[in-house]
Amino acid sequence: MIRTIEGIYQDGQIQLTELPQDVGDRSQVLLTFLDPSKINPTKLRQLIDQLETIAGIGQGLEELNAAQTRPIGDFVQEMQQKYDI
Repeated sequence: MIRTIEGIYQDGQIQLTELPQDVGDRSQVLLTFLDPSKINPTKLRQLIDQLETIAGIGQGLEELNAAQTRPIGDFVQEMQQKYDI
């Protein structure tokens, strides 16, 4: 699983802009320090969105390979019943 969360490094501490959800207490992390003079906030947000999309696709492929999927017809029928459509 890849989960990207923004934060700020200050006084030897990393302050996250949001708390991670569904992350274990001893999860492995990678840190990337960005040069503030070269950051475009819009492009950074787009990159984070792309990374999260790639992670979601990877998770879907893992579920597919582990036979944790169901036929689309079953899903459509369930949604039709659930939402009365």
